[in-house]
Amino acid sequence: MSEKENFKWYVVRAVSGQENKIKTYIENEISRVGMNSYIEEILVPSEKVVQIRKGKKITKDKTYFPGYIMIKANLTGEVPHVIKSVTNVIGFLGETKGGDPIPLRQSEVNRMLGKVDEFLVQDESDIIIPFIHGENVKVIDGPFNGFDGTIEKINEDKRKLEVMVKIFGRKTPLELSYMQVEKL
Repeated sequence: MSEKENFKWYVVRAVSGQENKIKTYIENEISRVGMNSYIEEILVPSEKVVQIRKGKKITKDKTYFPGYIMIKANLTGEVPHVIKSVTNVIGFLGETKGGDPIPLRQSEVNRMLGKVDEFLVQDESDIIIPFIHGENVKVIDGPFNGFDGTIEKINEDKRKLEVMVKIFGRKTPLELSYMQVEKL
């Protein structure tokens, strides 16, 4: 069995919301004890999401699996103990008390990594229109935040919707971006 074949993907359970910080802690600890050759890659599967806050577009990383970090490693000797001793690491996913961490199956790895790669390849212009004519939506941003309405027109090029909203008992058309509404 070659050295490369000893490297398998494992999932480390960690405190949710701290994934990137814990990833750095693990990297620092592994290099401090001189075990870099046992770790090939540490990954926090995430995607970039655009949110609108106070009228500004903000790009944020959203973690796919909160509380989980993927590690491709050769878990021999002290390596699992070093990883488990890192602050805010709960343990390995799938390990039984006193047992060894269980590696992910290749199909699971492909699915998890494929999801990340797929997102990186996807161009903004390829994003499918998540709304249909006549659908009821709620306005979640702007001066009409909280109002419900019905989609009258969809402008794919500008990525805008014309939403008919009842304001003071009268139907009023509003032009809103996809980001300003959500499905009811």
